[in-house]
Amino acid sequence: MLQKHGPNDRGRDFFVGDIHGQFALLQASLKRVAFDRANDRLFCVGDLIDRGPDSLACLALAFEPWFFGVRGNHEILAHQALNEGGRAWRLWMMNGGDWADRCASSDVGACLERALEHLPYARDVEVKGHRIGMVHAEPPADWAMLESEGARHEHDMVWGRSRIQRRDETCISGIDGVVVGHTIVPHPLCLGNVLYIDTGAFHTQNLTLMEADEVIGWVAIKR
Repeated sequence: MLQKHGPNDRGRDFFVGDIHGQFALLQASLKRVAFDRANDRLFCVGDLIDRGPDSLACLALAFEPWFFGVRGNHEILAHQALNEGGRAWRLWMMNGGDWADRCASSDVGACLERALEHLPYARDVEVKGHRIGMVHAEPPADWAMLESEGARHEHDMVWGRSRIQRRDETCISGIDGVVVGHTIVPHPLCLGNVLYIDTGAFHTQNLTLMEADEVIGWVAIKR
């Protein structure tokens, strides 16, 4: 459900929006900031796959020691499709899963099952005395709920949009800030202490990559 990370004493931490199969775009973004795979860490808000050209390569990022993602709704769609077929498969195909038709289904299924073991619903990252949470879509009102009743919030963490639809500026308690994706915004948007960074890379070619210090700056202003 939730994985916690202590401070990175050797390098920098970055947060990146929904990748959606845009492997080359991610690599170019990392090159621009001179990302050091031996010392830096990359935290991704989920939706590694679908709609872009290199979904399998993006899914395999979950196995890299410097990469820390959470599961998004597209990973859930793929899991349901591969296990249930029928309507679930058609729904996945309608939402960008057609790349799987170009791969052996056994390869995709095996990679996804292994990747999900590395993709919890939430992460909690300590950065310079601050705690930054991360889920794909929508966090609970109190971050502590993830440890006491996390299963109740699984759907919202993967699919929720009610907060951004209401433009809710209420801060999430128990955490300094939360980084999310899922809902496409033209540029990073902060509501309360929740920072939305999915800028629609699969059609805009604008993949938001933000250093942790910048995230702290955004949420500190709002708080």
